[in-house]
Amino acid sequence: MNVGAATFGREPLNIFTEVALASHNSLALQARAHAFVSVTSNDQLVAALAWARARNMPVVPLGEGSNIVFSGDINALVVRQETRGIEVLETGANRVVLRVAAGENWHALVQWALERGYYGLENLALIPGTVGAAPIQNIGAYGVELHSVLLQVHATLIASDEPLTLDKAACELGYRDSIFKRDLKDKLIITAMDLELSLQPRVVTTYPALASYFQQHPHIDPTPEAAFNAVVSIRRSKLPDPKIEPNAGSFFKNPLVPAKAGSALRKRFPLLPTFPQSDGSVKLSAAWMIEHCGWKGLRRDDLGVHKHHALVLVNYGNSSGKQLLALAEEIALSIYSKFAVHLEIEPAVYGTPT
Repeated sequence: MNVGAATFGREPLNIFTEVALASHNSLALQARAHAFVSVTSNDQLVAALAWARARNMPVVPLGEGSNIVFSGDINALVVRQETRGIEVLETGANRVVLRVAAGENWHALVQWALERGYYGLENLALIPGTVGAAPIQNIGAYGVELHSVLLQVHATLIASDEPLTLDKAACELGYRDSIFKRDLKDKLIITAMDLELSLQPRVVTTYPALASYFQQHPHIDPTPEAAFNAVVSIRRSKLPDPKIEPNAGSFFKNPLVPAKAGSALRKRFPLLPTFPQSDGSVKLSAAWMIEHCGWKGLRRDDLGVHKHHALVLVNYGNSSGKQLLALAEEIALSIYSKFAVHLEIEPAVYGTPT
């Protein structure tokens, strides 16, 4: 039912109640939002937040739903960010600064930048989701993370409509982590992001899968365009299309452990891939551990672990978020039992299980 009205702002605003969310999350999980609105401008966003405050209703931000688990119905106003726009703020001898609206598709942004000779995003190609979701996870792939190009994040505070700008340091970015997942979780909605890209080609091919690709294709020069194409090819060969096999990409984080613990694990499991970090910790391959425990390719009714990528959980039917999280917990417990390592899930979890 449409319960919104243009009187809530300077632009028309359509708020709907009891909206099915299966088409709004890449896992196709069955859930309903008590209220739902799509916003295409900051004026509409402010109006939507005012509508929620007038009803003392919580607000849940939503992009393309590619990194979220609905564990049940959402007793809140779900605000889908669909703002668009890419603005060149500054150009110099070697750099360009962009302001990108939160509703822009991330992969489309990567393509747009590459076509114009703005470099630095190539390794982040084909990551699903919107620009607004990118700093929340500090998205990263194939040896590059968002923090290497991020300047600022712009947002609107849910409680007051006030604009807020955070520089990179204030975002407290870490491995699949940021202040937006901790102190500022559910306190703001990201509206835009400023990025600093290079006008000079810079290619990062040190990540093992990418390095292997170019070793296997010695006739291909590692240009930014070639790196983009390689990343797209690798990702498509490993990760299932959510439109065909509903999933949220990598469901678990790669665990970080102290160097001593990493060394001890390598002695017990010599084939376990480990990646030393700049802070002295060691990143472990969650996919290897999950596969080593026999989960890869397992299917249980309408849920399963993908046969080509052990980090990907797939909803093959009409599974609930509660069932999905139960499977994830079972996998995590088996990893802890064998390796004494805790697995954390990557997606945000919202909803009340029924």
